[in-house]
Amino acid sequence: MHLSAPAILVASRSHGETAAIARLLTEEHGLIAAYVAGGRGRRMRPLLIPGNALAVELSAKSDSQLPFARLELAESRAPWMTEPLPAAAIGWASALTASTLPERNPYPSLYAGLDALLTAICHAPSARGWLSVMVMYETMLLRELGYGGARPREDEDFAGLLEQFRALHRPIRDHLLAATRRDVMAARTALGQRLARMVQEGEET
Repeated sequence: MHLSAPAILVASRSHGETAAIARLLTEEHGLIAAYVAGGRGRRMRPLLIPGNALAVELSAKSDSQLPFARLELAESRAPWMTEPLPAAAIGWASALTASTLPERNPYPSLYAGLDALLTAICHAPSARGWLSVMVMYETMLLRELGYGGARPREDEDFAGLLEQFRALHRPIRDHLLAATRRDVMAARTALGQRLARMVQEGEET
C-alpha cells in the first residue's frame, strides 16, 4: 500500500510509549487504521484530534500490514473542542463513524456527509443549523450499512429536529452498535441531553 489522500481523523489511541494508532476516513479507500510515529509527542498531538481534516500519506509492505502514516493538518477542529456542545457533537459523529464502518470499504457519500456535518457544527450560527445535518448523516449511515431509515423531514423547528434525533437512537443502538463492546452510545445520550436543555431554555445556540 502506497497512497496519498485527504482524510478525516475519527479516532486515535496510544500505542507504546510514543506512538499512536489513528483511524482515518478517506473518500476512496474507506476507513483505515494506521501507525503514527511520535503520535503522543507535542508536535503530533494537535493533529490527532477527532474531526480534524488531514492530508495523509500511507505506506505498507503488504495490504495485511498496518500502514505507517505521515500526517499534515488541513483543517483543525481544535477551536471547537473547547465549547461543550460542538465538542459533544464532533465527538459523537467521530466515534459513531469509527465504531460502525468496516475497514477499507469505500463509502464516498459518508465521507462527504461527515465532512459536511463537521463543517456545519463548526460554522453554523446555532445548533439548529447542524442538528438537521446530524440527523441526515445518521440516517445515511443506517442506509449505507443496510438498515434502511426514513428520509428526514425538512423544515422542522428545533424541537421537531430533536424528536427526529431521538427517534434514531434505538436503530443506531440496536443495529449499528449492537456488536460494539464499549458504550459508544453514552456520547450520543450526553449530546441529546445538552440539546434537550436548549429546548427547555428556549435556546438554539
